[in-house]
Amino acid sequence: MAKTVTLIHGDGIGPEVISVAKKIIDASGANIEWEEVNAGESVLDKYKTPLPDYVIESIKKNKVALKGPITTPVGGGFRSVNVALRQTLNLYANVRPIKSYEGIYCLHKNVDFIIVRENTEGLYAGIEHMVGDDAAESIKVITKKASNKIVKFAFELAKKDTRKKVTAVHKANIMKLSDGLFLRCFKNIANEYNNIISEDVIVDAMSMKLVQTPQNYDVIVAPNLYGDILSDMAAGLVGGLGLAPGANIGDEIAVFEPVHGTAPDIAGKNLANPISAILSSIMMLKHIDEYEAALKIENAISKVFKKNSKLTKDLGGNLGTKEFAQEIIKNI
Repeated sequence: MAKTVTLIHGDGIGPEVISVAKKIIDASGANIEWEEVNAGESVLDKYKTPLPDYVIESIKKNKVALKGPITTPVGGGFRSVNVALRQTLNLYANVRPIKSYEGIYCLHKNVDFIIVRENTEGLYAGIEHMVGDDAAESIKVITKKASNKIVKFAFELAKKDTRKKVTAVHKANIMKLSDGLFLRCFKNIANEYNNIISEDVIVDAMSMKLVQTPQNYDVIVAPNLYGDILSDMAAGLVGGLGLAPGANIGDEIAVFEPVHGTAPDIAGKNLANPISAILSSIMMLKHIDEYEAALKIENAISKVFKKNSKLTKDLGGNLGTKEFAQEIIKNI
């Protein structure tokens, strides 16, 4: 029986990278039916919101979605659609695999770890206000419930993926109450997983350690803001955001998406690197137990990368988005 997946094209280069990801998934033989909806700037005039109710209802019904990047205005305009989706659907775990690939230039070889970021609270809870006319205040929220949930998720992911170590990132030396609570939750739950090494590292030190020796890490779990910053930095170690997939996962619902932005300057020009969207699709296929299809696409990507000749321009090649996708389909 086919699995129905909500497909959201998004803004900017979103429609380009999502459409080729869809073609590759279809070429893999995955038994999927698509329910196409949209969110972001393209629907703002019609619905007066970047996130219409029918999008939320589609995701709730199908339980799984693949979405493109959506514009988030800086300093004004509508609030982040991504944050709204995570909070509305309780997608409490943001999962960002960081992996180096043979044939692709990157700062470090043999990198393979996962950043698990708490997705619903911290400074991203969005509790902020002006204090008079000259100051603004944001409130950071850390709860025992959310901390326990994300730490448990990280250890279960390590167990499922046969990884040896989970590292908690925090700033409990300064934020003794909020980050201190997160760290206590981590240490308590770590005691339940005697076969997995646990450690904790202060976030500024972690930034240095990831740049120096990223091979030392398996699963990293962090509060919202730290995980957001570290995951983008870590993507830079292996070739950039164009090579970094992402997932937002809850107890019942999961949304998979490329982690890069909308890149409006190259939208519609057949220049975008679709790998982040394709790798996110592989994560989605594994999530719905389409392992054979996922493995076909993984192997095809590895073959194309190893040849190191037919790549998009940002990776040193001269292929457009569509031509690069066709090269992967040839190798499936």
